[in-house]
Amino acid sequence: MAAPLARPAKNPAPQATPPPAVPRGPGRPKAPGGPGARAGQRRAVALFTIPFFALFTAVTVLPMLYAAWMSLYREESSGLGFGGTERVFAGLGNFTEALGNEAFLRSFGHIALYCVLYIPAMVGGALVLALLVDSTMARARRFFQIAYFLPHAVPGLIASLIWLYLYTPGLSPITDALDALGAQWNFFGQDEAVFSVVNISAWQWTGYNMIIFYAGLQAVPREVLEAATVDGAGALRTALQVKVPMIRPTAVLTLLFTCVGAIQLFDAPKLVQLRANTMGEDWSPTMFIFTAAFKGHDYGLAAASSLLLALVAGLLSFVVTKLGNRWKAS
Repeated sequence: MAAPLARPAKNPAPQATPPPAVPRGPGRPKAPGGPGARAGQRRAVALFTIPFFALFTAVTVLPMLYAAWMSLYREESSGLGFGGTERVFAGLGNFTEALGNEAFLRSFGHIALYCVLYIPAMVGGALVLALLVDSTMARARRFFQIAYFLPHAVPGLIASLIWLYLYTPGLSPITDALDALGAQWNFFGQDEAVFSVVNISAWQWTGYNMIIFYAGLQAVPREVLEAATVDGAGALRTALQVKVPMIRPTAVLTLLFTCVGAIQLFDAPKLVQLRANTMGEDWSPTMFIFTAAFKGHDYGLAAASSLLLALVAGLLSFVVTKLGNRWKAS
């Protein structure tokens, strides 16, 4: 008797299909993160950074190199003064002359006095305004931000001209109001001129730094503020003991920008000096450089003074950064 035929299984086990063959050669896809991807990233980085470095070299590095070259020479008259001038190698003579110039050194003292008056007024005012804007109603914040920032939108030269008009007796409604109240204040006096310069700069930059502080306040975690409220802290205590300590990095950045900008002060004191005989043409370091170059035609001295000013600005930035880092860590 023949053996019965085997019946096929109802659910045969599926056979494993072999993986698709990976193409070889140039058509093979590149794995993510491989050499090809890294090369593409490098090209993208170069595409975005090369324009910056090209512009930085053109407007910063090359002028500094040219100033360094000019600082090594001075112009001297040939003969008895009837001929032209010739360029003579001076070495470090221009630097020695700048460091021994009393007017150049005195200009840094003027800037130091300016910073003592300007930084607390401007930075403190910007911080107070930022705290006030941060605590206002949501609908009013945008209005106050724009209102406080508008003075910064005015160019520095135009702002100085506006305040020069407001300082001039007989033209200014401010001086007329002071006279009506019996108060006497000479905005161009020997002791008052520096306050006039401080007022112009503070009016222009307080709103700008207020925006920076306000951006830092927006980064404060809302949970921390809610916890302070739950603990019974009022608005003033929350602002001074919670918000301000948490925006220390923002305060350090603002202080750094303010110090570097103060040492380059030119527009406001120059226009006030044109009206006030109590301020000399070399009141600030930049004014001294301007006078040496375009009135004294001593371009070597001006170039050496510019490099010394850049060195002081760099050292000042380093000191402010170091002190700011210690303050942030405390």
